[in-house]
Amino acid sequence: MYVDKYSLLATRHFQLMIIHIDMDAYYASVEIRDNPQLADKPVIIGGSPTGRGVVSTANYIARKFGIHSAMPTARAGRLCPQGVFIRPRMDYYAAISKQIREIFHTYTDLVEPLSLDEAFIDVAGSRQLFGDAQTIAKLIKSRITNELGLTASAGVAPNKFLAKVASDLEKPDGLVVVEPDRIQAFLDPLPVSRVWGVGAQTQKKLEAFGVHTIADLRSLSMETLKSAFGINSDHFWRLSRGLDTRAVVPDRDAKSISNETTFREDLTDADTLRAWLLDLTDQVARRMRYYKIIGRTVHLKVRYSNFETITRSRTVDEPTNSTEAIARVATDLFTHSNLRLDRGVRLIGVGVSQLGCNRPVQLTLFENEASERSKRIDKATDEIVDKFGKFALKRGSTLRSDFDARAHED
Repeated sequence: MYVDKYSLLATRHFQLMIIHIDMDAYYASVEIRDNPQLADKPVIIGGSPTGRGVVSTANYIARKFGIHSAMPTARAGRLCPQGVFIRPRMDYYAAISKQIREIFHTYTDLVEPLSLDEAFIDVAGSRQLFGDAQTIAKLIKSRITNELGLTASAGVAPNKFLAKVASDLEKPDGLVVVEPDRIQAFLDPLPVSRVWGVGAQTQKKLEAFGVHTIADLRSLSMETLKSAFGINSDHFWRLSRGLDTRAVVPDRDAKSISNETTFREDLTDADTLRAWLLDLTDQVARRMRYYKIIGRTVHLKVRYSNFETITRSRTVDEPTNSTEAIARVATDLFTHSNLRLDRGVRLIGVGVSQLGCNRPVQLTLFENEASERSKRIDKATDEIVDKFGKFALKRGSTLRSDFDARAHED
């Protein structure tokens, strides 16, 4: 009988309660909040329907037409010609995301942002002040609605995997709680696609074994899993049993800071992938500057449709949290890594490691003028976005007007 090493920690781990907050159709919801006349219309955030852009996100009305994230906007325009197409205002969304994060920090310092619109929150140490995890999730959702005019869905569970699955089940404005003694009853009926890492190709492979639900996946022996999925077998074995011992790690305590996105449809267009990589870089750099962290090693992560994952990294001489500096390295890694984009890219991500505090350093006589200019731009950008997010300030070097491929249907 296979004994998972992580199950030895399960009893302790199942006492923790994690909240996963996921904003509902975030970009579209922000635009509708600012322009209530859009409330009854199909709203699509992305490029022009006559251009080469892709859908970032769409409100729930638009989704009834079959529109989803990462779909080419030209196709979305054909499916929904009456749709209202709006170009993304990333800096504005980032400013509102900071307000959401401040609400989280009211209840605990253990907040791990995943992107602008979702985060894990560990409230195990907050119960005496605010109540149990379900109560805290309700408080957070209520404050997001009352203070920001937006809605969020929440999953409350003993670990990160379960909480993330739960938050997605009753959107929009949902709240799903997974009790520690009901984990298998919660997971078993769900489609196997709910397991992290099961994309279209992996799902087809599992269906060949008669696996359609998580219960079906759990019924496979470790030997069968190993023969079919190799090093990923342990991953599938654990998640089908609801085992996930990863802690919630705030940015300030992390060994690395990263952002990644998983596309609903595999992408092959280099320009779209490069543009999304640059936007992820901007989010990573903002988080680093928020916590006054600098880093030396930039990481690129690309996952193909067949689950093969490519990682590349490069260490720079001087630690940085400059958007431009990190983007330059990430883009160079992407360009020169001999990636097989024809296989279809399911996920792309960027991160920075070898982190340290952003302490003042002695300037040299020949201080790099371009570097100093980049720092001034970052500082000015952060200050303007924090104070005047509505101005939708954009970086010409890191944003394309007609791109945006989103990770999931939020």
